[in-house]
Amino acid sequence: MASADNNIYFILMANSPFEYIEAGEICFIDKDLYVEWKKVNNKDLLPVGRMGKALHTDIDPVRLKPLSLRSAELLLALESNIERLLALNDPEALEVASNLSLGSRVCVECNGKWLKGVIRHIGNIKYYSSEPITGVFFGVELQGEDTGKGQNDGSYLLKNYFTCPKNSGIFAPFTRIKPADHKPSAPPLPAQSPPSITSTEPLNVGDRVTFFGDKNAHHGMVMAIKDSPDGKMVLISTDKDEEGKQGGELTVPLFCVIKEELLNKDETEIMDTSQSPEKGAVPHSEEISVGSLVQFIVGKKIAYGIVRWIGYLPDYPEKSALLEVEDGSGVSDGTYKGKQYFKCPPQSGLFVKLSICRPDDRFSAVKEKEFNGNSGKTWLSDKASVYVEEENIPPIRTEDVSKRLIGKMKGIQGHCNSCYMDSALFSVFSCSSVLDSLLFKSTQDQTIQSILLKSIVNPLRKHGFVPECSVMNLRKQLQNRERCPTYTTDEKDPEEFLSLIMQEILSLDPPLKLCSPSGSGHKEQSCYYYQIFMDYNHHLVLPTVQQLLEHSFFSNSLKLAEVPACLILTMPRSGKSFKMFPKIIPSIELDITGLLADGPQPCVLCGQLANEECAECFRDTLFSDTGFKYFCLECSTQVHSHKQRRCHKTRSLHLPQGFSYSQSSGSDPRSPPREKLELFAVLCIETSHYVSFVKYGPRDTDWIFFDSMADRVGESNGYNIPEVRACPEVGQYLHMSLAQLANQVPREMEGVAKRLFCDGYMYLYQSKSMSLYR
Repeated sequence: MASADNNIYFILMANSPFEYIEAGEICFIDKDLYVEWKKVNNKDLLPVGRMGKALHTDIDPVRLKPLSLRSAELLLALESNIERLLALNDPEALEVASNLSLGSRVCVECNGKWLKGVIRHIGNIKYYSSEPITGVFFGVELQGEDTGKGQNDGSYLLKNYFTCPKNSGIFAPFTRIKPADHKPSAPPLPAQSPPSITSTEPLNVGDRVTFFGDKNAHHGMVMAIKDSPDGKMVLISTDKDEEGKQGGELTVPLFCVIKEELLNKDETEIMDTSQSPEKGAVPHSEEISVGSLVQFIVGKKIAYGIVRWIGYLPDYPEKSALLEVEDGSGVSDGTYKGKQYFKCPPQSGLFVKLSICRPDDRFSAVKEKEFNGNSGKTWLSDKASVYVEEENIPPIRTEDVSKRLIGKMKGIQGHCNSCYMDSALFSVFSCSSVLDSLLFKSTQDQTIQSILLKSIVNPLRKHGFVPECSVMNLRKQLQNRERCPTYTTDEKDPEEFLSLIMQEILSLDPPLKLCSPSGSGHKEQSCYYYQIFMDYNHHLVLPTVQQLLEHSFFSNSLKLAEVPACLILTMPRSGKSFKMFPKIIPSIELDITGLLADGPQPCVLCGQLANEECAECFRDTLFSDTGFKYFCLECSTQVHSHKQRRCHKTRSLHLPQGFSYSQSSGSDPRSPPREKLELFAVLCIETSHYVSFVKYGPRDTDWIFFDSMADRVGESNGYNIPEVRACPEVGQYLHMSLAQLANQVPREMEGVAKRLFCDGYMYLYQSKSMSLYR
């Protein structure tokens, strides 16, 4: 076997026309033979040996990149060809590894973690090889707190290379080794000088790339790679530019093109030094696990996503991560080369190097630096900082919802069974002001009111996000005041929480006043919400909220004493798990005209001012499907002349001042106005977890869905990720007929619509006109 020093070494940079010769192979040729070939060279192919192959192969020298002996040995230790090609992109790592010696203190990567140790062996770890060189590995003895976290005792395949305690030895290639005190210099920005690494990186159709021209960087996807008299050319389908113009297809020289994944790596390394690990600091990759919320560089922008999988992809050396990105800028549904690693929506999955990911700093302690010093904003010093927004902010406008509320880490962050409180607060305050009087009325308990306004409502409306510590601060205050000893730990009902805040703490006048019209003198009773109770003598199958409320009022002989500014309704249930109806149709408008005790009522037949009410006609569907029945004198006489209704007893109506009956005068009677409330939020419950829907605008599609615990990072020491998503699909179901809705299979309903129709628990209505006076 010839000496290793007698050869010249190369790496194949591009696939050969022959399918069995792959880019990334290490090749060699005898120095004397190479000199002779150069003398008579007339662009013939170069006869080289290939590692692991018995015969020499003629290869176009244009496809070969010369290597030093040490670089060839280091690269040969890598298992796959693609690993070697990728390792070439970090020439500094090759140089550093070449200068390592026995006794050097290093960090070695093992199972995704960097462990500290000392180099005890440098060389091959095979008994014998007929090849001129073998791969060079580093044998590391782990020390200090990392002792015992390795894989062996310095032996490999029954041969001892060095001696160390059990499970304290690791053999690794140079890509998993770095000096303990190594601080790599940041590479120049790609925009400053066209990168030369493009010539060493094989491109494939479908790769995302960046290319340089007109002093600017452009982005696109490789459509084809072609040969031309001027060399290799790449056909690229370009993205839209910053002005939104479509670039079309361009042909660019290969040397001007760089893979975006490589560009991302370079840009990540030159990020703000506050994100770079200092000496002795824990690498970012050690902080990241499945479920972590991370950020990474795409072009010149920071993108965000959730880690769904971490591991090694086929033919790819570095540890990778599958991210479900926030803005749908991914390229897959979690599938790589036919294998599904995680199921996510199309164009939401993105595989990246784990090393380019950083913990999402949008809601970390780093943000404290941004908020401090800004007028009107402070952070309270606590175990978990509580953000305080002093400026009073109005509800989020319809046109601002998409940019301020939609996305992950939006809404109110849940923690420790707080979903009932998160959903209630989000529903009441995000896009409505009907209960804003709670925030500003004079009260003795200003601490809780201040927390509610400055730490929850104002931040929610201004930034679209409230951290879990702000809600926990409110829960602690409720518990400290002995309102309930389990407010920081246990799940409650949302109506219980709202009643506590409105009644016992902030002493808000009850928004709902009920009375019984039977007998004389309507005795009023006040309440903060109304629980719908149903007798079992009804024939409702697929009810609307309107029908349920009317039946409940009828069964309990109740009426509204006045038009409420806010009406909070809870649906009939027997416990949290039993639902009386499999589906309930939300009434977008709630017509309460017939529910008012003293309001003017229209006749159900002619529409003119009514004189009488007949309770016994309530269930008679001849006049209308449901609801209270009011008649003028003429229609009442005709209706009750029928033998089935002759025994009915009617009740004369009391009209408010300003209305009078004028039949005797022959003039047209007045047409009474109708009083309607509009739905602005719905709380839903399934398996003891509350979520909410908010109607934020006038269009049928203006619906958003909120879940304070939509996802989670980590286990017991982790945190929840709240999410707000648009759900325009709700509108199409609300326009369906009863027959169409009845035939809908819940699990087949689009998006989150099933939750609204099948899990509705609390419905919140408001009167825009009355809220102005409360």
